Order: sequence, then C-alpha cells, then structure tokens
Amino acid sequence: MPHVLIVDDERDLAELIDFNLRAAGFSTRVAPTGEAALTAAREQRMDLVLLDLMLPDISGVEVCRQLRAAANTRDVLIVMLTAKGEEADRVRGFEVGADDYVTKPFSVRELVLRLKAILRRSSPARDESAPLKLGPLALDISAHRFYVEGKEVILTALEFRLLEHLMARVGRVQSREQLLEEVWGLSSSLETRTIDTHVMRLRDKLGSARAYLETVRGVGYRIVDPNVV
Repeated sequence: MPHVLIVDDERDLAELIDFNLRAAGFSTRVAPTGEAALTAAREQRMDLVLLDLMLPDISGVEVCRQLRAAANTRDVLIVMLTAKGEEADRVRGFEVGADDYVTKPFSVRELVLRLKAILRRSSPARDESAPLKLGPLALDISAHRFYVEGKEVILTALEFRLLEHLMARVGRVQSREQLLEEVWGLSSSLETRTIDTHVMRLRDKLGSARAYLETVRGVGYRIVDPNVV
C-alpha cells in the first residue's frame, strides 16, 4: 500500500484529496504546514509527497530542498501542487528536485490516476538486472545508484527512471511523447515540456559526460557514445 504525505494548508482540499486517495487504496497523512511535513517525513517513510508550493510558514520549494538533502528522504517522489502555472514556477520546482507538477484547479480523479502512474513507473522494474554501462556512465539498477567516472551522482526517482529508459535503448531516439507515456505513465496529449526540464537537469548532472545525452531537434532525445562515429 503506497503511503502518501499530503502537504496543503487548504483544509477542504487536503481532506478531499485524502478521502479519494484512501478510497483508491493509498495510506495517507496530512500536514498543513512545511514544518509539519518535515516532521512527518522524519517519523514515517513516505512513497510520495504531494506538496503545495504556497504554505503558511516555509515554502514548498524549501520543503522540497530539505527533503532532497536528507538521506532518508532524498529518493522519495515529490509532486508539486500549486495554483501557480507559470513556467518559471515549474522550473523552480524541478530545480530543487520535484518529480512532477500539478496545477490547481485539477480533477481529483485525474490526480489519483496520475499518482498511481508515477508510483508504478518509478518502482524498480528489474531488481536483478545487470548494471547498465556506457563509457563513464554506470547505472546500478538493483542498488538504484548512478555513477559518472566512478563518482556517485544523486538522481531523483524519475531522473533515474528516465536515464534507465534511455540507457537501455542506446542510439535509439525517444520522442517526448514516448517518454511521457513510458517513463511517466501519462497520456501523450498532456504537457510535454516537463520532459525538456528533466532532460536539462539530467544533462547538468552528467557533468563531463553531458555529451552522451543528445537532443535530436524536433524529435526527442537519445543516449549515444560521442566517441563512436
């Protein structure tokens, strides 16, 4: 049973989400403030945090940053929930480690389906798989760790899933629509710019190996070996 922490100071909305998630088979906990969310995360392991950006004490961005900085919560899935729909707000959330973004108002039924898809797609697919390796890149699937030139690089759950998907298909272009459906588990009719933001963040984390993640203009992305002509 997936456990979700709902962080929102709008009591009616939090209760509505809580009721629907429980009806869908989730276990839940509600936190009305950022500090309450951080306390809850320390007390109990969460599979996913549904995090409002605007909170009465500390911002959702700061809560996200602290969750990513703590060893016991750095891998938890974080979905930002906010009334702000501007691109700058989405990018800021992704920059501090959010895995996805939902803008108010929204359909609660669609939200439940979206969270299920995110959890399903982010769960380890092949626990016994051999590590994926290409040049300086090494993705240890069973241990859920990623290395560049032998140094570990911390990825969010969806960044890891995205990289795994691309490294398992070296040289093959993956369209934004394919990635949205196969990595995120979402309809390709939804916003695809979230893919670009995640790829940008992932490329930054590759550092000296950033050339291995290639953009195919007008099509999508692929992992390549730049040393092979």
